[in-house]
Amino acid sequence: MIVQREIILKNYPRGFHLITDVILENLGALPEKGLLNILVKHTSAAITLNENADPSVRIDFKRFIDKLVPENDPLYTHTLEGSDDLPAHLKSSLFGQTLTLPITNARINLGTWQGIYFCEFRDFGGNRALILTVFS
Repeated sequence: MIVQREIILKNYPRGFHLITDVILENLGALPEKGLLNILVKHTSAAITLNENADPSVRIDFKRFIDKLVPENDPLYTHTLEGSDDLPAHLKSSLFGQTLTLPITNARINLGTWQGIYFCEFRDFGGNRALILTVFS
């Protein structure tokens, strides 16, 4: 059986945001075993899995990725939508728009220190849509 729903995230500022609870609140009852796939329906945002306990990890992620893919690089030609647009596309491709997680005993089977990050790479990205698909 496949269950799917689309959710709209609130407008997050640029950075890495722990959204595990938001995902869980919107899933409903999970099967005993299966898979959860999360798709971010945008080309300037991403999703990833990482440290859920210390918020400084998310700050360091932002600082590192902004240094790795800076704004206003003279190599960029896609600049009509602002200085953060092309870097946001590159960052999105580096992290990816999908995440697939196992479901075990009717719960998302994450490690003790793992959480789901929503990665917003635009200064004014707006509300973002996610597709949550449960395969059982």
